[in-house]
Amino acid sequence: MLLSKSCVYGLRATLYLASKEKEEFIPIKRMSEKLEISFHFLTKILQQLTADGLLESFKGPNGGVRLTKAPQKIALIDVVLAIDGPKLLTECALGLPGCGLKNPCPLHDKWAVTRDSIRDMLANTSLTDLAEKGKAENLRLTDDGDFEELLRD
Repeated sequence: MLLSKSCVYGLRATLYLASKEKEEFIPIKRMSEKLEISFHFLTKILQQLTADGLLESFKGPNGGVRLTKAPQKIALIDVVLAIDGPKLLTECALGLPGCGLKNPCPLHDKWAVTRDSIRDMLANTSLTDLAEKGKAENLRLTDDGDFEELLRD
């Protein structure tokens, strides 16, 4: 897997938030249950996204998290960079330091093309794009649950 488990969960959580009709604060406990992610693990991921300015949180009985801007203005690359940083888009696929045009590894040329394609896809796909696709095609964000089931409160 190219993305860390934290990043995958961060993408799932932000897609869940993007799928909600209202800009209400969603309790982390509810998200944890709906997405089948450990509450404590999800909390740490959401803290990273909040620190990076993609989410805002509100404490108290009606508290939770929500996106800081419209989901069509948040690209997948924003979430990936907030959690995993730029290494997916900059490092050697074989993990060799100093890999580049002057001192390439055997996979360098092929990985550079693939890496650029991945970067473009992440940069040109918004949360709204995937949330709308998920709703329209009733895709899943959990092992068992489809979008319709996930969005029921």
